[in-house]
Amino acid sequence: MKKILFSVLFLAAMTTLALAGERVNLWPEGKIPGFEDHQSIPTYEICVPAEKKSDTCMIVFPGGGYKECCDQHEGTQIANFYNEKGITAVIIRYRVPRPKLVAKHVTAWQDAQRAVRIVRSKAAELGINPEKIGCTGFSAGGHLCLMTATSSQTPAYEPVDEIDQIPCHVNFAIPVYPAYVLEDGSNGPNEGKGNNSTMVNDFAFDAKTPPMCLIHGDVDHYSPMGSVVVYHKLRTMNVPAELHIYANVTHGFGGVRGPEHYKAWLDRVYAWMVVMGF
Repeated sequence: MKKILFSVLFLAAMTTLALAGERVNLWPEGKIPGFEDHQSIPTYEICVPAEKKSDTCMIVFPGGGYKECCDQHEGTQIANFYNEKGITAVIIRYRVPRPKLVAKHVTAWQDAQRAVRIVRSKAAELGINPEKIGCTGFSAGGHLCLMTATSSQTPAYEPVDEIDQIPCHVNFAIPVYPAYVLEDGSNGPNEGKGNNSTMVNDFAFDAKTPPMCLIHGDVDHYSPMGSVVVYHKLRTMNVPAELHIYANVTHGFGGVRGPEHYKAWLDRVYAWMVVMGF
């Protein structure tokens, strides 16, 4: 089995080479599962640090309500932060807008599992450890981050090529103001503020669910209780987790830096990554 996996990884690395900064299609032409004509073609972009200091890789899922891709303050700026720390980042521009034939997140989830497999296939090429791959996401991308982290043992699509033999689990996750986590906010802002709402059943919380660092604002219209219930679930599983909820902070702050207390959240995340060995 190990020899087969090594052969697949080597072949994938040799056949899917990409230049840093180039947007590359996630799927072979004509083989995007469940593709709907009104949707964008999903891509990945490798962002390589000027001075590499780590064998970790961070996959970035921008937000946008599964309707658009907010790939600047929740994509490029996030990748830039990790690059400044010497960490390789990969921005995923998953399919938007929402599919019409399946649940809002299904096609994006397929893209996310494929993205993890591609990144893992490129471990040697990128100089990363295939078991130090993390993901972070914002709003809808935070929901997608949770889908990726908790449900990797559930196939989101049928294999299309040899890359799909590669595992799609991540080794740590950083959901940032994740949306759609609670039942009373499963398709939009929380009507009941989430205080007495239960978690949606989107997440499997399987055996490969990794450590997480969760970030939220306490007056977010997607209730911070979503992050609280995820943190509680991880506690019951004895999965290491950290939770930061910032007072009087709303939704969508992304990677914008500034003097406000919550705009140092990326530093808190980086400190957690150091503590956790990532």
